Amino acid sequence: MDEICTVDDLRAIYRLPRGGPLDKQHATVTDHDRAFIAHSTFVLIATADERGRCDVSPKGGTPGFVTVLDDHTVAIPDLAGNNRLDSMQNLLANDGIGLLFMVPGIDETLRVNGTGRLVTDPEVRAACAVNGAVPKVVFAVDVEEVYLHCGKALRRGSLWKPEAWPDTSDMPSVPRMFRDLVAPELEVEVIEEALERDYEKTLWQAPS
Repeated sequence: MDEICTVDDLRAIYRLPRGGPLDKQHATVTDHDRAFIAHSTFVLIATADERGRCDVSPKGGTPGFVTVLDDHTVAIPDLAGNNRLDSMQNLLANDGIGLLFMVPGIDETLRVNGTGRLVTDPEVRAACAVNGAVPKVVFAVDVEEVYLHCGKALRRGSLWKPEAWPDTSDMPSVPRMFRDLVAPELEVEVIEEALERDYEKTLWQAPS
C-alpha cells in the first residue's frame, strides 16, 4: 500500500491554502463566534492521551449550553454520561483540545482549538448549569484559534435532510448491538426499555 510520509509528498498532491481558508482564522472569540455558540446544541470534543491516541466525545444540550466566559475562554458542562471519563483523563495527560460546534440546519461548523482544563470552581459550574443541572466538572478551553469550517461535508452527508437519510431497516438496532456485544442473556426488548429509562432519568442530571 502506497503511503505519504512527508509534508513535501503531501503538498505534491494538494495545493497550498490561500485566501479565505487562512484569512478566516482568528485567535479570540468574536461576537459572531458567540452567536454561533449560543445557538449550538451539539459539540464534538477531540482530545488525545500522552501517547497520541485520540478520542472524540459528543456533548449536547439546549441552545447556549456552552458558555463563553470571555474572549479567550469557553466552558462546556459535563452532564451524566458513561463515566469512562476518556476526554477528562486525556486532558490530564495532554491539554490539547479541539471543538467542533454544530447548529441544526446550518451546514457550516465552528472549529475551536486550544488547551483544556478541568474546572470545579463553584461560580463557573453555576454559570454552566443546563436545565437546572449544575455540572460537577466543566471543560474550560483556553482558545488559541477559531474559524468557520465550510459546509461541504455536511452537505455531502445530507445531515439535515431527512429525505436523503439512509434506510436503516437492514441494520441491527442499537439495543441488539448492545445485547450481542455485552449481554447475550437478555432480550433485545429488555435492553431497549432499560436504555430508554436511563435516558429519561439521567438526561439532564450531573454525573454521579
